[in-house]
Amino acid sequence: MNRSDDLNNVDPTDLKILLELIRDPRIQIGELSDALGIARNTAQTRVRRMLRSGILHDGGREIDLEAVGYDVVAFVTIEVSHRELDGVVGALRLIAQVLEVHEISGRGDVWCRLVATDTHNLQAALRSILRIKGVIRTETVLALHTHIPYRAEPLISRLAQGSALSPGRPASRRAGSADRQGDTG
Repeated sequence: MNRSDDLNNVDPTDLKILLELIRDPRIQIGELSDALGIARNTAQTRVRRMLRSGILHDGGREIDLEAVGYDVVAFVTIEVSHRELDGVVGALRLIAQVLEVHEISGRGDVWCRLVATDTHNLQAALRSILRIKGVIRTETVLALHTHIPYRAEPLISRLAQGSALSPGRPASRRAGSADRQGDTG
């Protein structure tokens, strides 16, 4: 099944299922069917279909936005008037296409990742950002291909095996302040 087939097969019920999974990643199929007023078998079948097609992955809780039509990914660095930072962040929160926002050091003040359905949709989102009070300028970079998507498993796996975040640090310092408990100053 290719991406266009995925998009053609996503209907309003599928979108409601995805929304419920985002809101409550641990929701059980029975609770999902009750919340949406659909049969348990319908919920189960649709979740399985979306898992097989790749719309849902990573245990069924992460959604492939490209599969539902948002195949343009952009990273936007925003220069902000510092007095307006909280207002800018609040306004960015209201733009549905903004997936994440970080206050950064270096060039720019705020970095965000956003998605769009096409370049016209991206342009509209960028214009919305530029209209926010306190935004001085933006710089946008498009993602051409994702080689390594967001992941935490390798890091947690490494920690679970007792490895350090930093190979040269002693295990007692990594685990906490065990070696400092005896310090008297």
